[in-house]
Amino acid sequence: MSQPLRFALNRMVAPRLTLPAFIELAVTLKADAIEIRNDLAGVEIEDGTPPQQVRQLCAAHGIQVLSINALYPFDVWNDERRAQALKLAAYARDCGARGLVMCPLNDRAAPRGEAERAAGLRTALTQLAPILREHGILGFIEPLGFEECSLRRKRTAVEAIRAIGGLDVFRLVHDTFHHHLAGEQEFFPELTGLVHISGVEDREAPLASIRDGHRVLVGEGDILGNAAQIEALLASGYSGHLSFEPFADSVHGLADIQRAIGASIDHLKHALA
Repeated sequence: MSQPLRFALNRMVAPRLTLPAFIELAVTLKADAIEIRNDLAGVEIEDGTPPQQVRQLCAAHGIQVLSINALYPFDVWNDERRAQALKLAAYARDCGARGLVMCPLNDRAAPRGEAERAAGLRTALTQLAPILREHGILGFIEPLGFEECSLRRKRTAVEAIRAIGGLDVFRLVHDTFHHHLAGEQEFFPELTGLVHISGVEDREAPLASIRDGHRVLVGEGDILGNAAQIEALLASGYSGHLSFEPFADSVHGLADIQRAIGASIDHLKHALA
């Protein structure tokens, strides 16, 4: 491994900390970047924290804002989605974020045929590209591996990005959890703008039943093959951040989250050495 691993913290790793405490956590762990979210109650963005405040706090500590997580469902385009996209793009620009994570429709109750999914994806990308350009940010497309998701694989996203001429503003999120769930073998390092990492240690749960609540920090018991996925990405040219994104309540309730993340960082450094 030639270059050192670059770690970042998604807000989901410690959703109950105040923003200053969260930034402090990143600094202590020598993670030089964070992702903030618009789906967590009681913290930024939901609590009304102005984007300039996020920018100032991060700049004061040498922390980069990688993204706002997320525009959802980005591939169901309508007036509501446009308004949401414009609002989040402005916040991303003003807080100094590199981009906006965009998640596709994931709803068992709203099945869509393949043609409808493909058309929805291209329409959304066509509409989003000028908004992203205008705000000077990237759109990070995150396929979700769940069976009911309208966009499960990165290849589908890549083909749509190319088809609408969006290579300048769209990147992929490689999420180790969703990559495993989708059974995807392909990597697109040159188009990957961000990597989300989390582990799953429940060996009994059938693959199709695994959900966000299973996602913990990456450790010895991981069944997703995080180390192998990261190794493949790095070996083929990815040099960006690895952002911790565990959703499990067991992680959110930890008394010493700093120590737990530190142990996960050590595990990955060792595994990838």
